[in-house]
Amino acid sequence: MENGATAARTAVIVAIDGPSGTGKSSTSRAVAAQLGLSYLDTGAQYRAMTWWMISNGVDVRDPAAVATAAGKPVLVSGTDPADPAITVDGVDAAGPIRTQEVTSAVSAVSAVPEVRAVITELQRSIASAAASSRGIVVEGRDIGTTVLPDADVKIFLTASPEARAARRSGELKGTEAADVAATREALIKRDAADSSRKTSPLAKAGDAVEVDTTDLTLRQVIDRVVSLVEEKRAGR
Repeated sequence: MENGATAARTAVIVAIDGPSGTGKSSTSRAVAAQLGLSYLDTGAQYRAMTWWMISNGVDVRDPAAVATAAGKPVLVSGTDPADPAITVDGVDAAGPIRTQEVTSAVSAVSAVPEVRAVITELQRSIASAAASSRGIVVEGRDIGTTVLPDADVKIFLTASPEARAARRSGELKGTEAADVAATREALIKRDAADSSRKTSPLAKAGDAVEVDTTDLTLRQVIDRVVSLVEEKRAGR
């Protein structure tokens, strides 16, 4: 009886949304590891789809071509926060999906409804499996609003464009990426694209807790999210 109660208490579904550079991935992975939950980086799935499109000669600027190809690649996402692997047709894609070429095209590919339908179904399947075991932290842009509207805990991370640009410039390699001003403009452009797309735009769910990470350390953000999850568990 006690084991069943413990499992039910542990199996919490946490949705963490927000734009790039807010500390979403680092926070989500750390929270999942600390609480013993699975972890899913949904942005990596859209990047993987984009990488497959580019690698297979699909014109990512042509929504019709992208839609036609959306069901072809086989994406497999690992859910271990210590090693969130992702493969496409059996090929390790963790490195290739982080290139500038993919970054520049991912918003366009992600805006295609057929792409979102395929990946949303995959995400729900992964979350459903995790819900029956230890629970999961799912990070993305439309998790709390579209993918998992019934998530137990919903967090929306924000930060000033300047703080986000500084963080992303520090993460990215090369002289071009080190240009904070250029990175800031790229982030704002992507925000606009993701927030204005017709299908599942980047948005804060009405019942999400907003956490502004601009002046917080990563540890402070992690502690804040962990406390919100623990509060939810205690209230069950």
